[in-house]
Amino acid sequence: MMRITDTVKHLIIINVIVFVGMLTIGRNGMFDSLFAMHFPNNKAFEPWQVVTHMFMHANFMHIGFNMLALWMFGSPVEQVLGSKRFLFIYFSAGLGAVALQTGYYYWQYLPDYNALLNSGLTAESIKSMLTSGQTSGALSQLQVDQLRHIFPFYNAVMVGASGCIMGILAAFGMMNPEARLMMIFLPIPIKAKYFIPGIIILDLISGLTGKSFFSPSNTAFFAHVGGALIGFIIMWYWKKNQFNNKRWY
Repeated sequence: MMRITDTVKHLIIINVIVFVGMLTIGRNGMFDSLFAMHFPNNKAFEPWQVVTHMFMHANFMHIGFNMLALWMFGSPVEQVLGSKRFLFIYFSAGLGAVALQTGYYYWQYLPDYNALLNSGLTAESIKSMLTSGQTSGALSQLQVDQLRHIFPFYNAVMVGASGCIMGILAAFGMMNPEARLMMIFLPIPIKAKYFIPGIIILDLISGLTGKSFFSPSNTAFFAHVGGALIGFIIMWYWKKNQFNNKRWY
């Protein structure tokens, strides 16, 4: 059985403690309001949510799969890179996940939001309707449709360490391209150099089409892609410069 490394063990403990706290206090109470990642235009957004959401999970299956992946792939990555570089990839991937997913939300949100402003609505009235979910009877059908389209993006909430773990998974794949991996629902061994890009491509397709292959439909697919992309870029840079003085220890 693979030995769990210290940093991975501490991360798992923190995630479990936060999850127990969520269960104790209530998922839709203080924890979500303060620590889940909200859309930046939403009144509930706070800067610290960019980091705190990485330690929150929606349910037992969510945290179970993430912590299993963190143990399986995080421990061998930390053994090779050390704790500092491991944490650098972990949190950088988490931030990359937030950036890409939030960028996608803005790409969907801004055209209709600006159109609503140009139609004569104020920013405050738009946000009020998006917060309450109630629209005024004086609105045109086009305005109602635009509000309905941006409502889920304005009220989107992100939780989970999936983006961080996708970055670690990408790092593992670059370090061990010949390792054979399997999905629980597809028990066929596939080399990491094919398996991991395949998972990322499926996430990208799911994000663009809204159709999920293996994950729940409410998964933040672009967060997965963003985390994996950052993990790949960091490992590519380190491998490229591993023999010069730019290597980060």
